[in-house]
Amino acid sequence: MDVKAYAAFEAGAKLEEYHYELPALEDEQVDIKVEYCGICHSDLSMLNNEWGMTQYPFVPGHEIVGEVIAKGKAVRHLNVGDKVGLGWMSGSCMHCHECMDGSHHLCSTLEQTIVGRHGGFADHVRAHWSWAIPIPAHMDISKVGPLLCGGITVFNPIVLSGVKPTDKVGVIGIGGLGHMALKFLKFWGCEVFAFSSNPSKKDKILEMGASKVINSRNPDDLESIKGKLDFILNTTNVTLDWDSYLSTLAPKGKLHTVGAVLEPMQIPAFSLIMGEKSVGGSPLGSPALTRTMLDFCVRHEIYPTVEEFPMSEVNQALQHLEEGKARYRIVLKN
Repeated sequence: MDVKAYAAFEAGAKLEEYHYELPALEDEQVDIKVEYCGICHSDLSMLNNEWGMTQYPFVPGHEIVGEVIAKGKAVRHLNVGDKVGLGWMSGSCMHCHECMDGSHHLCSTLEQTIVGRHGGFADHVRAHWSWAIPIPAHMDISKVGPLLCGGITVFNPIVLSGVKPTDKVGVIGIGGLGHMALKFLKFWGCEVFAFSSNPSKKDKILEMGASKVINSRNPDDLESIKGKLDFILNTTNVTLDWDSYLSTLAPKGKLHTVGAVLEPMQIPAFSLIMGEKSVGGSPLGSPALTRTMLDFCVRHEIYPTVEEFPMSEVNQALQHLEEGKARYRIVLKN
């Protein structure tokens, strides 16, 4: 199959039209006609080779929604014409302990949609059937894409950390990830404190589900919730004064990061020891949990807040994201 895509040929380059051939379809694979693909900050990081693992030519895109147009003979539960989504992961071994335990996203031989292979800024993409997630009926597929990466990234910690509806929780960074965390936690039943240093976002943040906005640069605001939060989710990828946030945790509270902070996190041991507090992190989530998240979204009519660009304007869309203007996720339409 000839695939039309948009690729960069070196780090930081503009994307150009690019064609490549897919080999014969394997028994456990599906081909997906891409209808929508979200843009994630990870696409920018990979485009610029910030993580040192990008291979060029590079086709970004890992928040894909589309239609199954072909399937291997071993694929039983999907049919041609089904609407499916594909996120950061596109394959796992299906036989290691983690896969057999249902934690496919922790497979040591995980195939990642835009690592060493071409992603969804294209008219077609291929994946193992296990990661082609069926989209529930009646969902607005133009807004589903960001849920398949950013959404599951912030949904997984809620389940993983056992967050309860009675908990007081904090979210650091109200952007592409953080705004979805607010929506999930609101309908989870929590009292939600949003940490933001941008006063212009306050009304919108409250509208999206925050109970209160805390100015993270104001010591008085931080002091007002000292020792009160059960859980804090960090969605930023920058170094912060982590000890200040740990001070807002109640005893046995947890600071959990999904933001890819590249520098070592400075965590004073006594800030953890004295309150039996902990620090953790996680990647996305399993296929099963992704389905559960989509069902939760259907139940509560949760969607990311998106801006739509045509696929042909991918470079303008990437620039819009890089300049920090996205509110709050960008979706490309084929």
